[in-house]
Amino acid sequence: MSETINYKSSSAAEQEITESELAEEIAIPWTEKKLGVALVGLGKYSTEQLAPALQQTHNCYLAGIVSGSENKIKEWKAQCNIADENIYNYKNFDAIKENDAIDILYIALPNALHAEYVIRGAQAGKHIICEKPMAVSVEECDRMIKACKDAGKMLSIGYRLHFEPHHRDMMKMGQAKIFGELSQISAKHGSNDTKGWRLDKTLAGGGPLMDLGIYCIQAARYVSGMEPVAVTVKEGKIVNDERFKNIEDALIWEMEFPNGLIAYCETSYNEEMNSLHADAAHGWFELSPAYEYEGINGKTATGFINLPNVNQQALQMDDFALCIMSHKPSKVSGEMGKCDMKIIAAIYEAMQTGNRIEV
Repeated sequence: MSETINYKSSSAAEQEITESELAEEIAIPWTEKKLGVALVGLGKYSTEQLAPALQQTHNCYLAGIVSGSENKIKEWKAQCNIADENIYNYKNFDAIKENDAIDILYIALPNALHAEYVIRGAQAGKHIICEKPMAVSVEECDRMIKACKDAGKMLSIGYRLHFEPHHRDMMKMGQAKIFGELSQISAKHGSNDTKGWRLDKTLAGGGPLMDLGIYCIQAARYVSGMEPVAVTVKEGKIVNDERFKNIEDALIWEMEFPNGLIAYCETSYNEEMNSLHADAAHGWFELSPAYEYEGINGKTATGFINLPNVNQQALQMDDFALCIMSHKPSKVSGEMGKCDMKIIAAIYEAMQTGNRIEV
């Protein structure tokens, strides 16, 4: 990644960036060979984000699909020109082992199904990208990591924002102390339009913390460059609302870091929130909106962060394909996903007990 950061406002002309400059900034080389990706689960995320992203990738391409819906299979086969031999359902999923056209499985199923299909996918000899959160327990994360290691296959978690230029700058500003020592981080992510399986604890593993709050956890980790040592919940409840019978509707918590830094975090299924802010000894820097697929905006105490919006998922998948071909570890590994799950488990324990919980 380029070391140049533009912190000052500029004209529209100065904000333009060429394709070659962008490639250098993101630092994901293109390869002559492309790896085949099969999407496991054809829900909204695969339909609206992953499939379009795979039309923009250079190191991989959409080779196959896995779905239990015959209607979806027919639609995808026609629209994406998927060969019959690359189409699977959940009954014949394990037969994917015999298909050399598919190198990578992208697991985009409800959270509670991640562990099963990551493990089965690895045992079928495929490299894996698993959507976040990695699993619904730390024990599941351990089994997923072990299965991939035993099979000699790579495991990556769908942390798309690690490939997004604005977030890359937030990492740099925090970790390199561009504005001095960090004094406080604030991260908020919420929505009032959540539907479907995410409201079912059996499938989701929890409420907004598992879905949206994990972005706040990630942001605090990569802006500070540190791991939290303890968590405290300030507000977390299951309200008298039909949607939230078994999950929290909102959560406010603090994460303590080794040097005394505190990250104040908030997530909700009742309120729209989308921001990341960091205060430091000699200034501040922030993103708002922070976690969107596009339209991320940033500014600092001295001006604007003028960087392009990119297809985050395309960069994420291209990077993973490059890691496989070059035998290099993914920067968004299964171990990173497990760390988030440990923090999430501690937050839920703090919510239930009212105690400060060490991570």
